[in-house]
Amino acid sequence: MGNTMVMDLARPVTISTPAVTLQGDLAWPQRALGVVVFAHGSGSSRQSPRNRFVAEVLQRAGMGTLLLDLLTTEEEAVDRYTRHLRFDIKLLADRLGAATDWLGRQEEARLPLGYFGASTGAAAAIVAAAARPTVVRAIVSRGGRPDLAGEAVRAILAPTLLLVGGRDDVVIDLNQQAYDQMVCERRLEIIPGATHLFEERGALEQVAELAAIWFAQHFRPR
Repeated sequence: MGNTMVMDLARPVTISTPAVTLQGDLAWPQRALGVVVFAHGSGSSRQSPRNRFVAEVLQRAGMGTLLLDLLTTEEEAVDRYTRHLRFDIKLLADRLGAATDWLGRQEEARLPLGYFGASTGAAAAIVAAAARPTVVRAIVSRGGRPDLAGEAVRAILAPTLLLVGGRDDVVIDLNQQAYDQMVCERRLEIIPGATHLFEERGALEQVAELAAIWFAQHFRPR
């Protein structure tokens, strides 16, 4: 299946939260194994080509995806200058949780759910998952900052895969520290030769493949 056919599955959705209205793109293949909610971070959005690529791979593997803007257009404009909202993990986690609750009221609610978090979005995913231990079945972090999740790192129950570029030395150390604190099933995978954005040839493909395998493994009936 080509990428164009895959993305034709996506439809725009509007998610109302107590504070703001969030925009997202929900894709739903037939006979989906589960649904993965994407949490972007560090100035990114649902239009991120990296996360959209991963989403397409997950869709081809039979999973639904929800690409989500955790900040409004106005907030993103301000954050480009202040860079403070992207590090407000509680704010991001609360909105991710609100989107998760919204998804739970949709037709897709009966299927397993996972989080794919990038950069500071990975910390938000961990915090939101810790608050919903019976809902979130698996987490994948791409170049994430799990160290920013605080006590939630020790509280999460969802199996967690930490993916870090082999040339992203500082983030490797931060992920190792978080890994050592986790008590859930977890795995730290270093992608050789990759930098923080996984722009090197084949690096993002490895991320997507490992993520698809992780989610498929943990979306199976318990």
